[in-house]
Amino acid sequence: MANPTLPAILYEPIVRAALAEDLGRAGDITTDAIVPASHRLTATIGARQAGAVAGLDLAIMAFRLLDPTIQVDIMLPDASRVRPGDAIARISGPGRGILSGERVALNFLGHLSGVASATAGIADAIAHTKARITCTRKTMPGMRALQKYAVRCGGGANHRFGLDDAVLIKDNHVAVAGGVRAAIERARAAVGHLVKIEVEVDTLAQLDEALAAKAEAVLLDNMGPDTLREAVAMTKGRAVLEASGRITPETAPAIAETGVDLLSAGWLTHSSRVLDVGLDHVG
Repeated sequence: MANPTLPAILYEPIVRAALAEDLGRAGDITTDAIVPASHRLTATIGARQAGAVAGLDLAIMAFRLLDPTIQVDIMLPDASRVRPGDAIARISGPGRGILSGERVALNFLGHLSGVASATAGIADAIAHTKARITCTRKTMPGMRALQKYAVRCGGGANHRFGLDDAVLIKDNHVAVAGGVRAAIERARAAVGHLVKIEVEVDTLAQLDEALAAKAEAVLLDNMGPDTLREAVAMTKGRAVLEASGRITPETAPAIAETGVDLLSAGWLTHSSRVLDVGLDHVG
């Protein structure tokens, strides 16, 4: 699988806004007072714990927006696995730009690497099955493209990016429509032929209704492994099956081994802990 990529146009405004927020009305008064304008530094971005890397391009942009002459040599690119003490990148150039951009750069790198690392933990746990781990729309406002990119860096797959790229019929939609089949039929009549339709179900009876209405995908919400196995047997490959609810590295193997195609977890993007990275060996 090719390494994930993220176009600069998607993250440049976010990095620029973060720098403006940090620099405030007067810039970095600490660094400007202490570091001479002519002073040059060499530093290493290092991993302080094991995980997966994501967000290096944002970190590089944070430095270069402040001083385009700053040089960055990447040793472990995005999607790499790292151990404590690993050097991820080496930075050299004007000291003021490096020190003023440090926090914004590390904020992005640590957060996105945390998302990638959490994803990698589940991806590794289910690697012996056909299932893949996928994210949801439970992302931080303004960060969706970045967080979903980090999921890809961790070996996961992306669910829909917004409300407009696929139909996902939830329980409230079913309630309004009067049933699973009615909701699917309304959706199919309203969207184009290239738009896939997924429906969330809570019971095997609802799954049977979804399959009869030819839903392309079915989200099996909070079902235990035994029920998931029954759902796989019922479906016989007629729809993509996605399991959700309480997905962790510990629970994921048993869920994936039931034969479902996807495991989805919202916490990957809204609650992952940052990966501890730092700017070290400044000289």
